[in-house]
Parts: sequence; C-alpha cells; structure tokens
Amino acid sequence: MRSLLTFDLSHLRGDIYGGLTAGVVAIPLALAFGVASGLGPIAGMYGAIIVGFFAAMFGGTPTNVSGPTGPMVVVLAGLFASLSGDIGLIFTAVMLAGIFQIVLGAIGAGSYISLVPYPVVSGFMSGIGVIIIILQADAMFGHDSPAGTLNALAHLPTVLSDINFAALGVGIMTLAVVYLWPSKWGTYVPGPLVALTAGTFLSLILPAMPILGDIPSGLPALQLPVFEQSAMMLVIEAAFVLAVLGAIDSLLTSLVADNMTRTRHDSNKELIGQGIGNAVAGLFGGIAGAGATMRTVINIRSGGVTRLSGMIHSVVLAAVVLGVGSVASVIPHAALAGVLVKVGMDIIDFSYLKRAHRGPRWDLGLMALVLTLTVFVDLITAVGAGVVLAALAYVQQVAKIQLEELDSRPRAQASEEEQSLLDRLGSQVTLFEFGGPLSFGAAADVGHRVRERYKDATHSIILDFNRVPYIDVSAARAVETIAGDAHKAGKRVYITGMATDVQKTLTNLGADETLADDAHYPTRLEALHAIADRSGTGPGTPAPLLSAATAE
Repeated sequence: MRSLLTFDLSHLRGDIYGGLTAGVVAIPLALAFGVASGLGPIAGMYGAIIVGFFAAMFGGTPTNVSGPTGPMVVVLAGLFASLSGDIGLIFTAVMLAGIFQIVLGAIGAGSYISLVPYPVVSGFMSGIGVIIIILQADAMFGHDSPAGTLNALAHLPTVLSDINFAALGVGIMTLAVVYLWPSKWGTYVPGPLVALTAGTFLSLILPAMPILGDIPSGLPALQLPVFEQSAMMLVIEAAFVLAVLGAIDSLLTSLVADNMTRTRHDSNKELIGQGIGNAVAGLFGGIAGAGATMRTVINIRSGGVTRLSGMIHSVVLAAVVLGVGSVASVIPHAALAGVLVKVGMDIIDFSYLKRAHRGPRWDLGLMALVLTLTVFVDLITAVGAGVVLAALAYVQQVAKIQLEELDSRPRAQASEEEQSLLDRLGSQVTLFEFGGPLSFGAAADVGHRVRERYKDATHSIILDFNRVPYIDVSAARAVETIAGDAHKAGKRVYITGMATDVQKTLTNLGADETLADDAHYPTRLEALHAIADRSGTGPGTPAPLLSAATAE
C-alpha cells in the first residue's frame, strides 16, 4: 500500500501543467462521448473524472490519462439501445467490466492481450472509427441519430432529404477548426475546445438547431448494481466486451507512452488500475473509459511524468463539473458531432491503409474482414474471428516451414564421418531431421511425408529430434503413426537426440510402444554406427555400388 500512497514530487511542475492541459482537452471529448453513449454529457464527465483518477493512481503506466474513448462509447451506445435506456443495467455492465479487468490483471492476462496481431487491432479500431462517423452523420445534418450503425445508415436518406443547414454549417465549421487548428497552438489552447466554443457561439446567431439542454451538475449519485434475470446475459456479454476492448485500448496507449518516455509499463497493473476506475465509475454514474491516446500524448508533451498528472487532469474536470451545467446546456449537437467525426477519423488506421498494398495480401484481407465485421456485425465477433484466423494462418505458415525443412536433404549438414556412413549404407537408411518444435499444424502431414520418402529404404529410418525441445499431443500421435507404419512395413526406427521431456511425453501417451527397446540414441552418428553394425556394412565392408545416388 505504501507504494500506492507515495508520490514522486520531483516533477510536480510538469505534472501540474500536463494534468491541466489534458484536463482542458478532455472537457469537450467527455461531453461528446457522454452524449454519444446515450447516457448524457454529465455521465461522460463523471466517467472521465473517476476512471482518470483511479486508473492513474493504481495503474501501471505513470503518464496514462484515462477517460471515455471511442471503442467504449460504441459498445455503450449499442447496450443503451438493446436495454431501452435502462440506466441501472447499463451502469451494472460498467461495474462488471471493471471487475473483469481487475481479474484479467490479477491472472496476468495483460501480456497476452498485447499478442493480438496488428491487422486485427487495425481492423477493429478502424471499424470503430467508421461507426463513430456513421453515428454522428445524422447529428451533423441536424437530426437525432437512431441507435445502431445499420439503423443510422438506413435513416441517412431521410436525413438527407430534410437537412438543417444551420446545424450542418456549425458541424462543418467545428470540424474545420479541429482539423486546421495549429498543433503548436494546441499546446496552450486545445483545438477541440476552441472548435466547440466557436461552434456554440455560431449556433447562437443561426436558426434553431438541437442543443444539449439542461445538464445536471454537482456530485454524482450512487448507482447500486441491478440484477435482472431476463437481461443479465446481455449485460454480462457487454461487460466482457467493454473489459477486453478497454484493456486493448489502454495497453495500446501504454505502448505509445512507452515509446515517448523511453520507459516500460506494467501491463497487469495497468489492467487492475483501469478495472478499479471502471468499477467505481459505474458505481457513481460514469461511463466506462480506457487509456486515451490523444490525452496521454498531450500530457507527456506538456510535461507530465508521474501518475500525479493523470490525477490532476481529473481534479480539473471535477472543478468544471460543479458549474458546467448552465454553460454547456447551449452546446449544439452538431458541434459535438464535428468533434467526434474528427475522433473517428483519427481512429481509422490510414497510415497502414496507405502502405497495405505493399505488404502481405493476407494481412490486408484480414484487416478488411475485421473492419467489416466490426461495422456490420459486432465487435466481439470481429475480434474473435480475427484472432482465430490470424492464429490459424500463423500455424499454417510455421507448419509449411517445418515440412519444407523435413523434405530438405539433411546430408548437407552431416559431419564427415556421418557422410561416410551414409554413403556406405546407401539406400538402407533414410534420415529425417525435424527443425524446431513440432507443431500440431505440421503433424497432420508429417506422417505422409515420411512414408513417401522411406518407401524405397530397405532397412532403417532415423528420426533426428536434436532440435525439437517440445511436442504436443498431435505431434506425438504423428510419431506414433510413423513408428507403427514402419513396424508394419518391416522397417526399424531409430530415434536420435530426443530431449528427456519429449521422450517422457511420448511414453506417457503410449506413442512409443512399437519402438524397439534400443531405438533411442544420443546422437545421429551413434545411430548410423548401430545400423552399419547391424547390416554388416561396418568399417572394412565395401560400400554398395549405388549408395551415393540413392542415400537420403
């Protein structure tokens, strides 16, 4: 506990400035994300305050600034529509998401989440960016946006036939300001805040358009968890998706922070911190959040070094909440939509898309598939399908390499003495060398490859396991098949260089039952000597005339 309550004050000035700057940047984003979630702008502010404070205090990335993010809001908006706006159940899902993240961190899942392949991450993040833009399109044209991506797309023709040009003008101007605001000015006055302020002032002199309206301010009310049997599976599923997406989003932000600060974050501690933040946010009416890349970058560039900066960011937002209601009530939806469209554009991975055609076609196809599933199906299906397909493609590639190495002629790597024995034995022996761990992907074909090559051998087969530190059940069964087929064909199998753990696996699974008691030899050379002695072609015995042409 002492480490959690002890703060490094040596960078206090930079932490204060970084926290203040990140807090100002977070104001328009928190309001916009709260509206986009369906839970209202104040829920976005509460989420930014609570998640930002507790994730900074307990997390594993000192410079991370956490709060509502695009991926989390997309899931919450879908849940809001599915539960018909039942606030109690939605905040229960946020609490459960936090608990799931704490569990993920406690069991050490942080290091595994970072193993998600880049095309999958790129695909679903880009898909989330597309969803945000689609959901904000109606608001840009001065209409309320229906829940769900497909519903928003279906409603678009109706919106285009009845455009509120005043709202559209505000939205376009807001978007333009966010894009054109110089980055060097953004260090002092954040572009999103300027855009939101300008859009609001413009809306006051234009014809009527939808605005936020009355916003409650002050301290949040306690939201106790609600358990309703008919909706619990939906709540649990949404909580799990929030937990996983929040974990991925936060750890990606942590990697960005590491690159900027030349430090290394603690993935599992970061998940626990994010989990505590989300659990408390749900308990007090805040929307779920995660590590926010843009706010974290701004914090670091403004001087933030320790977790104090993220906590100060939350204090700034808390001070704003006490008087934000009257000021923010006149903000038009179109202005918030302009800010969020920029957020969506930033999430889309244009840097990869520009270069994707020069990389592997499979990776581009996987990214496109995940993006499509994210937009038109759901996030968990997209990520699940992407990870499974990427894993299968990797296993196939590894298996291909292993089988190609198995098919290659190992004689080129033989010592001079081994070469001499191979020449002497000729077609009496066939040698196979397995390169690296024998995976289940290669196991399906390895038996067939071996049979095809040893069918011309007259006597013996050597299986060299010198470079195989591990085999799984599939590979063990493949070895059993090779040994059994060779035994039936009247051929003798010699195992060389097999590690103790590999041999133990074969024995425990009964995969070596057809092997002779003296089948194992420490080295390939010793096995060749044993074959030569058994066949009567030891030293001093003339070599077969065709040995050089037929030996494997």
